[in-house]
Amino acid sequence: MDDPAFADMLDGLPARRPVLIAGPTASGKSALALHIARTKGGVVVNADALQVYENWRILTARPSPAEEEVAPHALYGHIAGDMPYSVGHWLRDLEPFLIGDLRPIIVGGTGLYFSALTEGLAEIPETPAEVRALGEALLVEKGIDAMLAEIDAETRARIDTLNPARVARAWEVQKTTGRGLAAWQDDTPPPRLPLSETLPIVVAPPRDDLRERIARRFDMMLAAGALDEARANLPTWSPTAPSSKAIGAKELIAHLNGACSLEDARAASIVSSQQYAKRQRTWFRSRMSKWHYVERPPVP
Repeated sequence: MDDPAFADMLDGLPARRPVLIAGPTASGKSALALHIARTKGGVVVNADALQVYENWRILTARPSPAEEEVAPHALYGHIAGDMPYSVGHWLRDLEPFLIGDLRPIIVGGTGLYFSALTEGLAEIPETPAEVRALGEALLVEKGIDAMLAEIDAETRARIDTLNPARVARAWEVQKTTGRGLAAWQDDTPPPRLPLSETLPIVVAPPRDDLRERIARRFDMMLAAGALDEARANLPTWSPTAPSSKAIGAKELIAHLNGACSLEDARAASIVSSQQYAKRQRTWFRSRMSKWHYVERPPVP
């Protein structure tokens, strides 16, 4: 449904006030960000942990070249696919846009980025490569439950225990520092951008509507050349590369390797994306209660 109050909020948006737009995959948050940039001015800044990678443009739904001509965009596709990229890296890369001349319109589906920005980020030491390798081996050989068993109870209670990336991060922190991730979080410094200084928005379509949008969008990705993109990634494909977490990547690679049909790859990708959206919605509800929720933004 239309939201007149939200439309009025946009109409009265103060000059240069930062806008934060979170939402599950395929919710329409990027369209809203572009609309605000076009009508109110600003630079659209990525807050999605997979859209930072250069090698998966279509599959991660990065803005198209045509959309990038409408307004300035930043922090999209600027990292090589085999390079680790943490929330700390993102905060450092974001800093110039927080002090620049253009209003930052920060948009994405990675809730951890937004919480680090508006709630603060603990200064946790970098994980050594050998510790990360041990964690990757543990996850492959024994699974996520074995990794969870080595994480302290307080940290387990705070993280998404179904998300391998979050579990691996907590495990790495504990192995590297001898302290649980929860303990580090409790020592978090003040936030870089308090929520009160922003217009924080969560785009939250109804569940069934979102499931249909996800399926339609994946078909649009295939029509736009997602399979060719996967084929271009095939020579350097590694399931442990950070960018390989792009939803649909392993499925399309499996199809190209003859392990499944394209229709099976499509179906599995859609299911994975819908499951991811469910986890995102759960995270947003638990961590973003003070944000403005809108089902269908007034975007032409």
